[in-house]
Amino acid sequence: MSRRAVRGFTNQHVPREVLERVLSAAAWAPSGSNLQPWHVYVLTGGPLAELKKRARVRVAARDPWDEREYEMYPPTLKSPYRERRSAFGEQHYGSLGIAREDVEARQRAAAANWDCYGAPAALFCYIDRDMGLPQWADVGMYLQTVMLLLRAEGLHSCTQMAWSVYRKTVAEILSPPEELILFCGMSIGFEDVTVSDARAARAPLDETVTFVER
Repeated sequence: MSRRAVRGFTNQHVPREVLERVLSAAAWAPSGSNLQPWHVYVLTGGPLAELKKRARVRVAARDPWDEREYEMYPPTLKSPYRERRSAFGEQHYGSLGIAREDVEARQRAAAANWDCYGAPAALFCYIDRDMGLPQWADVGMYLQTVMLLLRAEGLHSCTQMAWSVYRKTVAEILSPPEELILFCGMSIGFEDVTVSDARAARAPLDETVTFVER
């Protein structure tokens, strides 16, 4: 399994026919009663550059985030999720040489989200606000399918719920229908191997899987 969240991309062009091939195949991802509750927009070229520019303006101005339309994480994370999130933060920022107490450097690193980590293509996934939790799970399976198919094409990706707090800026470019909620963005491109970023550890199998046998 070579899929992982990549946070550094080259500016090498991603052909539209490759993206169409990936998304056509990903349409076969499973969904309850075949609802296919995902709504996807793909940005490249000038429109993506404009979105990045507007996002940079907001970051520079320290513009408050847009109000959330869903919670990214529970307000209070219990064990073991709290420890896993903390360990990821230490790994990620540590690989960038950023100390835990360097809040400003962490904010600068986080701002790379809204440059799509330099990626030349980005996908934005919406879901109808009338959909329930099972349909959100369907969207997750769809996105995972997209990411695996991108690897088959030699591409990498990074899903980013961070875009949901700049959803109004995204909407300025995409003009989505009011009934849709922006779930996440996804940066897509060829990996910049000169960018350091630790691969997040995974919990041991016995922490997440229980075999029930005779």
